[in-house]
Amino acid sequence: MTDDLVRVTGVSRDFGRGDRVVHAVRDVSFTIAGGELLAIRGRSGAGKTTLLNVVGGLDRPTAGRVEVAGHDVTAAGERELLALRRHTIGFVFQSFGLVPILSAAENVGVPMRLAKLPAGQREERVSMLLELVGLGAHAAQRPYELSGGQQQRVAIARALANDPQLLIADEPTGQLDSETGRSIMELLQALVRARRVTALVATHDPALLDLADRVLTLRDGQFYPAPEPTGFTDPVPVG
Repeated sequence: MTDDLVRVTGVSRDFGRGDRVVHAVRDVSFTIAGGELLAIRGRSGAGKTTLLNVVGGLDRPTAGRVEVAGHDVTAAGERELLALRRHTIGFVFQSFGLVPILSAAENVGVPMRLAKLPAGQREERVSMLLELVGLGAHAAQRPYELSGGQQQRVAIARALANDPQLLIADEPTGQLDSETGRSIMELLQALVRARRVTALVATHDPALLDLADRVLTLRDGQFYPAPEPTGFTDPVPVG
């Protein structure tokens, strides 16, 4: 492991006001070392997505601080956040988020187009990434021609397009059957090991936790009872 890539200190996120305020995340602190795969587990509504959105700069915390690769995410302006999301942080979502009219290769290439990577380099990198996720033979297929697991592999390749240091995956196996979901988690684990990507993965599936380096359990916006190593058995079943 290298030095901490992510530092989250005293982060809270509230929604609403007065009697209707919802404390989605409550005074959460943790770090992620470079090259580590950290899983955050918890029931639906535990605050996992809110926390990941704050870490990734998609949402602002009510209190606290987030640092990613030396950048103060919570103090960053919109231009700096955009640059972070294009070059430092990659995102994988439960819903895949692929553009339906584009081929697998074109979907992977979208972030590179936004970053104005020359066409030749872009095509070479798209080909390499599709091979990396096991879809080299499916470059021309559109999302509707691919299985759910294949679509998620395309989404992972797209998230890696601009060589991010941090990969944030929010329930990446949520729409997949257990066998396919495990293959996706194994792919994420392999990427962390082989490419030194740091990964933050939210999941409600306890069957995938053995693939993480560490597991934190989130309940009602707080870690329960504290950051725990892989293998921790939560006395409250996680759905």
